[in-house]
Amino acid sequence: MSAMHFANTFKQALAARRPQIGLWLSMAQAYSAEVCATAGFQWLLIDGEHAPNELTSTLQQLQAVAPYPSHPVVRAVNADKDGIKKLLDIGVQTLLVPMIDTAEQAAAVVAATRYPPHGVRGVGAAVARASRWGLRRHYLDEADGETCVLVQAETVTALRNLASICAVDGVDGVFIGPADLAASMGHRGNPTHPEVQAAIDAAVRTIVASGKAAGTLTGDAALARHYLSLGVSFVAVGIDVTLLAQATRRLAADFELSPPQPAPTGSPY
Repeated sequence: MSAMHFANTFKQALAARRPQIGLWLSMAQAYSAEVCATAGFQWLLIDGEHAPNELTSTLQQLQAVAPYPSHPVVRAVNADKDGIKKLLDIGVQTLLVPMIDTAEQAAAVVAATRYPPHGVRGVGAAVARASRWGLRRHYLDEADGETCVLVQAETVTALRNLASICAVDGVDGVFIGPADLAASMGHRGNPTHPEVQAAIDAAVRTIVASGKAAGTLTGDAALARHYLSLGVSFVAVGIDVTLLAQATRRLAADFELSPPQPAPTGSPY
């Protein structure tokens, strides 16, 4: 079995500055994840932070989307190295890790994804999906290079430390979390506030100038295109559960049914 079969094409695309358009998966279901995989998005985010996912449901979604071209990115619940180890062992190649505020935290995430001597990842892949249960004889030598590490900068503190976070060796990209950033800036629930948008634009420019990939999430197509024009390399343009809610409510409204209307927040969350 060729090692090229397991090359991280998403990581390669980011390194080549080829923009990748993605979709957020928050329904925590393999069946709906596979439906979304047929749409042709270049990446799909399996959310372990805000969606009701556990390790097994994450594995099931990885298996469901595996036959399709969409690259699965998994967001860990946090930067815990043991949780990261389990995600890597079930075959996750690209990790998104939330709430990274400092270069030291970013470096710890990178270390958690690397085998010794370059990191602290525990060695047990022979019994794991990542090595195809030992079929990949050279997995231990190849794994570090195949892993793509994306960290989330989503607070005022993170933006203050953004240049040093970007300078961490092994960080492939930095994702700006608009909802949490808005809250950190005193505009909770309003990520489209001009101050927040100005901060995001400035952050994207800093990330791009560092040579790392910049990413974000927005449900606004015009805003997504704006971010792409600034050099964003990976942007999620919608969330499965939000799309389902919008479509079903719109259909109900067509038949003059009136579900309770949520307050507009300007946020995809």
